[in-house]
Amino acid sequence: LTNSRGPLRKELADSVSSCRVLVVGAGGIGCELLKNLVLTGFKNIEVIDLDTIDVSNLNRQFLFQKKHVGKSKAQVAKESVLRFCPSANITAYHDSIMNPDYNVEFFRNFQLVMNALDNRAARNHVNRMCLAADIPLIESGTAGYLGQVTVIKKGATECYECQPKPTQKTFPGCTIRNTPSEPIHCIVWAKYLFNQLFGEEDADQEVSPDTADPEAAWNPEETAARATASDQDGDIKRVSTKEWARSTGYDPVKLFNKLFKDDIMYLLTMDKLWKKRKAPVPLDWAEVQQLESETDLQSCFDEVCGTGLKDQQVLSLGGYSQLFQHSVETLRSQLDERGDGAQLVWDKDDPPAMDFVTAAANLRMHIFSMSMKSRFDVKSMAGNIIPAIATTNAVIAGLIVLEALKILNSDFQQCRTIFLNKQPNPRKKLLVPCALDRPNPNCYVCASKPEVTVKLNVHKTIVQALQDRILKEKFGMVAPDVQIEDGKGTILISSEEGETEANNNKFLSDFGIRNGSRLQADDFLQDYTLLVNVLHCEEMPRDVEFEVVGDAPEKPPSAPEEEKSIANGNKDAAQPSTSSKAVVEDDDVLLVDSDEEPSSSTTDVSTEAGSLKRKLHDAETGESASKRKRLDQQTADDDDDIIALD
Repeated sequence: LTNSRGPLRKELADSVSSCRVLVVGAGGIGCELLKNLVLTGFKNIEVIDLDTIDVSNLNRQFLFQKKHVGKSKAQVAKESVLRFCPSANITAYHDSIMNPDYNVEFFRNFQLVMNALDNRAARNHVNRMCLAADIPLIESGTAGYLGQVTVIKKGATECYECQPKPTQKTFPGCTIRNTPSEPIHCIVWAKYLFNQLFGEEDADQEVSPDTADPEAAWNPEETAARATASDQDGDIKRVSTKEWARSTGYDPVKLFNKLFKDDIMYLLTMDKLWKKRKAPVPLDWAEVQQLESETDLQSCFDEVCGTGLKDQQVLSLGGYSQLFQHSVETLRSQLDERGDGAQLVWDKDDPPAMDFVTAAANLRMHIFSMSMKSRFDVKSMAGNIIPAIATTNAVIAGLIVLEALKILNSDFQQCRTIFLNKQPNPRKKLLVPCALDRPNPNCYVCASKPEVTVKLNVHKTIVQALQDRILKEKFGMVAPDVQIEDGKGTILISSEEGETEANNNKFLSDFGIRNGSRLQADDFLQDYTLLVNVLHCEEMPRDVEFEVVGDAPEKPPSAPEEEKSIANGNKDAAQPSTSSKAVVEDDDVLLVDSDEEPSSSTTDVSTEAGSLKRKLHDAETGESASKRKRLDQQTADDDDDIIALD
């Protein structure tokens, strides 16, 4: 080994030194990756990240220190790396990779792109940009002890979107508002409540009882007399939550009685909801204070305001009522400081916001007979968090560089999807390589002529929903232009501001779109065209706006078990497993075990017990896996070795 090139051959070392690399993301994986790249000999690196440094990053993102909190991740990462490798040429962008400035021509400046992202929208976008620029992409992700690295190359491998991924777990509005049965339902309700009181109001995040719940099927005129909402404490009128809260001056006691007493008593008038469920028990502020001794209340309040391991303690009912009061007063002060019309944004790392959600969620859990949760547990579920582990990020970052070296060595046939398992399998392996899969000919992104069929009601779907919910949210477009294939070339949506805004609130049928109509959607930034076939359906399922034919239907969970007696607070529903339901179902990483190097998509996903198929949440990606075909005749023992992530 000569010329201080380390273990690399001269030709490969020269390729590494001259290669231009784009690193997208400077977080957990990104920090480790930047360090690995410069120490391997990469000299020309550009890194982009929109985030700023938070205190919670410091336990694993080693390029950052306490003094950097609030600063740009990309810029500080660059400065930290240059301190131990000053010869590197690093450019940092504090920006979103989805900014139109980073177009196909920008991507063509690089020989390699490496993703270290934490959200699906950005991953989809980078996937499309690399396909359009014909640049190899190395994708990666971690989830606790689990990790994955794969290589994406146009025409040679599956792209990131070749296999459909389930949408993030959602719950029907009537479940959140009327009949919560798991702690996650109460936590989602509490997050909605924060926005309704202190943030930006959203009609889809209503928290008051849902009188349109079809299961209730009650007559409000007959039962209204039985609702004994307290005029004294709540002065209840059916107005917006924020409007009413403002009229009370955000009085914590009036808020408490409205949310946890009056609204619950209103729910109790919906008789049919409680025939096979345990009915909720309203809480009254004065009664809660009487139940707790002054000593206990002061002790709980001291716990709330003190230090130590308070996050892992489950407070008493009185303790959570005090926490509710304290957090409302703090948030009210923050609003006052910002002036009229100010809004707060919920952030799991903002103590008053987290205190409010913890208190409100636990009070609702108590009302619906669930075991209450610690602040730590609530934060994990509210933020969809799986604890990130620095070692996992380091291993995955090392594997990214190894795959990059294969590509630069013109040895693409040796590239693999590599999975990091939680524990050694029976063959003593932690790292399991799999052959890369060929492109999916039906992929709506990388197929030669991408095409999808969308089922919807053309008389109820407006143009704005087509643009935002279907093209942007579902199909990952950034700035779509849509033309109706009607022989006239009618422009339905234009990415040019103001050109088609008048169309936004009109129904698709207003433009002659009907069953069998075809729409051509173009995203010029992504150099991507998608043909959309419209399948009209007069009656869509409840809470379902549209379905992509061939995907798993985007339906709320059905409830056949409602024939059984449902106890809202059964202890199983309140255990940590609930958190795994809420968080773990949304994952995208697929891990397997095999000596034979099977295809990375022909694997069986199972739990560690080997009996239940599962998806593992990716703390860095927040996504879900859909690659779940069975290996031929695998034994139950083999299933124990197979884990899935992204």
